[in-house]
Amino acid sequence: MDRAQHHSTLRIVRWDLECKLNNKSHHTQLNGVDRLIVRRGQPFSLTLYLGGSAFQLGVTTLSFIAETGPYCSEEKGTKAIFKLSKSVSKMHWSTAVCSIDGDKVTLSICSPPDAPIGLYRLTLVQAGMVRLGKFTLLFNPWCPNDAVYLDNKQQRNEYVLSQDGLIFMGTPNYITEKPWKFGQFESGILDACLRILDENPKYLKNPAADCSMRGSPVYISRVLSAMINSNDDRGVLEGRWTGSYAGGKHPAQWSDSTEILRLWNKTSCNKVRFGQCWVFAAVACTVSRALGIPSRVVTNFQSAHDSNSNLKIERYHDENGRSLDSRDSIWNFHVWVESWMTRPDLEPGYEGWQASDPTPQEKSEGVFCCGPVSLQAIKEGELTMKYDTPFVFAEVNADVVDYVKLRNGSLVQIGGSSTQVGQKISTKMVGSDTREDITHLYKYPEGSERERQVFEKANHHNKLQQMGAEPRVRVRIKVSEDMRRGKDFDVFAVVTNKTSQSKVCQLKFYAQAVSYSGKLGACIERTELGLNIPPSREKRVSLTLSYHTYGEATALDNMIRIVALVTDRKTGEYFGATRTIALENPEIKIKVLGRPQNNSPLAAEISLQNPLPEMLENCSFSLGGGSLMAAKAVERIGSLNPGQEAKVTMHFTPVGPGMRKLLVDFNSDKLCNIKGFKNIFIEN
Repeated sequence: MDRAQHHSTLRIVRWDLECKLNNKSHHTQLNGVDRLIVRRGQPFSLTLYLGGSAFQLGVTTLSFIAETGPYCSEEKGTKAIFKLSKSVSKMHWSTAVCSIDGDKVTLSICSPPDAPIGLYRLTLVQAGMVRLGKFTLLFNPWCPNDAVYLDNKQQRNEYVLSQDGLIFMGTPNYITEKPWKFGQFESGILDACLRILDENPKYLKNPAADCSMRGSPVYISRVLSAMINSNDDRGVLEGRWTGSYAGGKHPAQWSDSTEILRLWNKTSCNKVRFGQCWVFAAVACTVSRALGIPSRVVTNFQSAHDSNSNLKIERYHDENGRSLDSRDSIWNFHVWVESWMTRPDLEPGYEGWQASDPTPQEKSEGVFCCGPVSLQAIKEGELTMKYDTPFVFAEVNADVVDYVKLRNGSLVQIGGSSTQVGQKISTKMVGSDTREDITHLYKYPEGSERERQVFEKANHHNKLQQMGAEPRVRVRIKVSEDMRRGKDFDVFAVVTNKTSQSKVCQLKFYAQAVSYSGKLGACIERTELGLNIPPSREKRVSLTLSYHTYGEATALDNMIRIVALVTDRKTGEYFGATRTIALENPEIKIKVLGRPQNNSPLAAEISLQNPLPEMLENCSFSLGGGSLMAAKAVERIGSLNPGQEAKVTMHFTPVGPGMRKLLVDFNSDKLCNIKGFKNIFIEN
């Protein structure tokens, strides 16, 4: 029998994509082992079972076709035809024999490290076409030649494999943590993530071009930035910051990306209601990790929204000291996502962490998206580098100017700051629940010569005339240590005369509800009085904030804006100070009962004390956590008297070993979205 005859008679009776073996070696086994999910630039195994003929090494020839997308082509990199070779190359599509055992032949197949990600079809060409099935190809942070390569094992565990995390919120002086379930490996999530790519308008307009670009994490990150919000497309989340949240969930009620992605997927891509910045960022982090891009959620405290791109935030007050709405704003905190990748589209030195912001704030290239932008470009003030560097630079670096708007329409500057914006930029530390401050990745130390040089390099021409000058009257706001929700407490305006002459002043001091995004609500309390301040002395004025005045106004965001405006009656000069405070919520106590073991029933005792001076109605605890339970469990309690403790025992069965986060929510009519968590190590 000659070679040609042998080739034509080779018969394949069955094959095995070795899903369990391959998924484990490609770090995708948490997705399940019922289908093949592999990472690019890394070989995977395929076993062929022959009947009626033997496989002869060096004689038998085989060809394969791997293709993705509806209009695949070799030219666009979405189709590859490759033959059996002596050894596997990790730089292009290739295959080689691993072993021959009688009628069983095991092959090794490898994709290039820059192949487009997505769903592939694999076909064997040998005496006809044998359709071997489908497989999913992901980015590979374990592969040195992949654009998302991350060489630190602990960082890969955190930024690719970890399904739980923390999101930091509050104010720079009172930072709280919100536990979040990313759940990127849970059932149905990868399918939803791939569907996001296929619902992308760029794919719908030109699927061949879009699929060919899916090898670039830069491209994918930009697509996700647009698709996590629903402003321009059939994206995942609708944002809402004011008004009614009927017909959906208040954003503070979410703590699990999988709920959102499953709901979007199940309802034929109808937008999920409602999201705010941390929800958008957390879902983007889930999708990025699911696709293999190392990602983390980042919080910027005192985050600027510069609407006119002048790198300056202008804030206005009326003559009574009340804050006026402005297109520019400073969010008490703002959350986005960072992803790790190279930037071949930029000059060397701008690889590493890239910031993307899926919260719809301003349009970029006609679409509500932002990034990815190199953190190094932000730090160096390189505003010409794509994408959206000026906007993110302003979020962490803009200068602030405060004005009083007089009745005649003229403006009087009452101060400013070059250091207020971009404080305590935070993310969860690798391998622990500690907050890591990464401000140094975005900018040089505030007030340093290098930081000011970068700011000037960023072409800021609107220098602040009074900034840095010592005011003749200094105004500060001091707060009490104990500002727990449900308690009455005092805040203080401290007015200091910095001159050698007495000052006769008028103080307007008030408190106003404010959302985390800087939107002003109802006035809570105010006072106005005259002050006679001797030379080089100070006067302290208190303002009592009682629960019965702030309780309802701050129910959702737990934040209060304090403003003190001082007028020098002789000179007509204005001086002012503002401060945002966050109220402390009660603690949820969690005690695990029993030994945590995989597939063994476990219980948790959960308790919370009502801190309010009034009864709570419709109280409930809900329990969740990746690999701890199939679905959220809810325990309804009813009413809770002032000072009364609610205590329940809830049961669940862990379905996977390792460190897990048990997430607990408490809700009621007057006290809602209280979060708690406990780390539990589940033994195998």
